Amino acid sequence: MKQRKSITFEGLLLTASVCVCCCLGCSKGENISWQTEKVVRSTMSEMVSATGTVEAETSVDVGTQVSGIIDKIYVDYNSVVKKGQLIAEMDKVTLEAQLKSQEAQLASARAEYEYQQKNYARNKVLFEKELISDSDYETATYDYERAKSAYEQAEANIVSARQNLGYAVITSPIDGVVISREVEEGQTVAAGFETPTLFTIANDLTEMEVIADVDEADIGQVQEGQQVTFTVDAYRGEVFEGVVKQVRLEATVESNVVTYEVVISAPNPELKLKPGLTATVSIYTLNKPNVLTIAPKALRFVPDEALAAANGITLKSLNVENPAVQKTVWIKNGQILEEKEVKIGTTTTLMAEVVGGLSEGQEVIVAMELSKGKAGAVQSGSTESSPFMPKPPGSDKKNKKKE
Repeated sequence: MKQRKSITFEGLLLTASVCVCCCLGCSKGENISWQTEKVVRSTMSEMVSATGTVEAETSVDVGTQVSGIIDKIYVDYNSVVKKGQLIAEMDKVTLEAQLKSQEAQLASARAEYEYQQKNYARNKVLFEKELISDSDYETATYDYERAKSAYEQAEANIVSARQNLGYAVITSPIDGVVISREVEEGQTVAAGFETPTLFTIANDLTEMEVIADVDEADIGQVQEGQQVTFTVDAYRGEVFEGVVKQVRLEATVESNVVTYEVVISAPNPELKLKPGLTATVSIYTLNKPNVLTIAPKALRFVPDEALAAANGITLKSLNVENPAVQKTVWIKNGQILEEKEVKIGTTTTLMAEVVGGLSEGQEVIVAMELSKGKAGAVQSGSTESSPFMPKPPGSDKKNKKKE
């Protein structure tokens, strides 16, 4: 009986020693490492992408208000023209004949008017002396008023005929460059319900603009004065710059997609940009250069209290009442982790602007890692990982082999 008891006691001692060794071995084999990132100065930017078309800032469609045959054309594509310069002429034979006809009608109406005016004056004197009847006087008055109206109508017709003859001479309304010519000499044009376009003249090709179609989901971020960069396929690798000049309120719906037109100024001193080019546009809705920034995950980091205590790490927490409003980060100082309040400005998915509480070069903790000997690192103590997330393939097999 005594021998059995001693064996049992020795077995208990051996078991206890193995457990102590295992615990000591585990504590010695585990090390905490910290992932930190520095507070640095950088440029915060966000942009909205769109496509658009390059156009001249000012372009005028030159047409004609009279029908007829194009007799002569004095300009061609890319011709530089001045305001008032003759660019085309229409056949004037018919228009001149119409003017002569109106002039003849005006002369006839003037003669009739002058005759009826004198006749009316005579009849008025006789009527006042009661030498003619009321009927004769009314007839003279009627003839006079009718002749007067016919004369005024003839005067209006002569003005219209002269104007139409003037329309046969087509001049440039602005200084610029001819970018489109729609007619040839000898071609007949008909000015019906709308004026036919003969030429399109751009005012100044050194100042272009891009009309970009911005999706409705992004239009709320676009404002006048924002910086823009864009590229065109004609000059691959070259980036052009511009500024948002106007955000138009009218929506365009195509295939159930709602877009809004944004006008972007595009300086073109080298005349590389041509009307009609398709532009791929990037509108910088946020552009803050040289600001203090940190990684947003530093604001979400929360250390594991139990793991920190097991490894001799002291936590100095601020006990923030409302973390959603009051932002904090953790800074390591030896064996002490200190929570520090910071003021955050603009935040993007990649960085957060530091307004106060930190200085350039300081390091903030973004993750906590627990390493076990040579087995590799396992992230711990950070809200970046979740126990409910699926484990990597093969992790269960490795654990079984270790056991």
